[in-house]
Amino acid sequence: MRMDDMAASGPQKTITARKAGLVSCGGCGTLAPLGQHRCDRCEATLHSRRPDAEQRVWAWLVAGIILYIPANLYPMLVTRTFGQVQEGTIIGGAIELIEYGAWFVAFVVIFASVVIPVAKFVAIAALILGVRNGSRLSAHRRMQLYEVTEFIGRWSMIDVFVVAILTALVQLGFIASINPGPAAVCFALSVVFTMLSAQSFDPRLIWDSIEEHRARGRT
Repeated sequence: MRMDDMAASGPQKTITARKAGLVSCGGCGTLAPLGQHRCDRCEATLHSRRPDAEQRVWAWLVAGIILYIPANLYPMLVTRTFGQVQEGTIIGGAIELIEYGAWFVAFVVIFASVVIPVAKFVAIAALILGVRNGSRLSAHRRMQLYEVTEFIGRWSMIDVFVVAILTALVQLGFIASINPGPAAVCFALSVVFTMLSAQSFDPRLIWDSIEEHRARGRT
């Protein structure tokens, strides 16, 4: 039997800090008796689980989704060449790259700006819904999904980095200039809010939900 199958259906052979009457400090990692409010070492507030974790996850996630919509509707770059202004959205820029034959660059733009953000939205929502309603995925698979989501979040900033570099390099006055569009701010905030949403999620809730659903099945 696989380890994740044992975790989902087999006997519980491990003991958690909470069951042992202990709480771990989120700042320095020191163990303290459950019920103690402040850490003796760093004086941080002690919580067995992150307070209001689900509400925080949903709040940051919804904010990220809302800002992601104008990030795709408004122009990411505003280019001025000899007085003529040209605006380009994320998808529009990828299409232009394909027309110029830059398939690989277009793929990177679409993957980093569309696939990854949407996948993060779905993954975070799946994790928090799995805590509330249960999931077909094992606890180990959900932990892996959480770790991948938290790690890959920062790479969605590639568009913002490109805009910042182009804005700094291409400033030739009337001849040519590139400035960030309103979508750049929306996209950057969407990425930041999604990262905060992933960081607000308490992965220990995954294991708590398994115990709760197992207890409900026995009653």
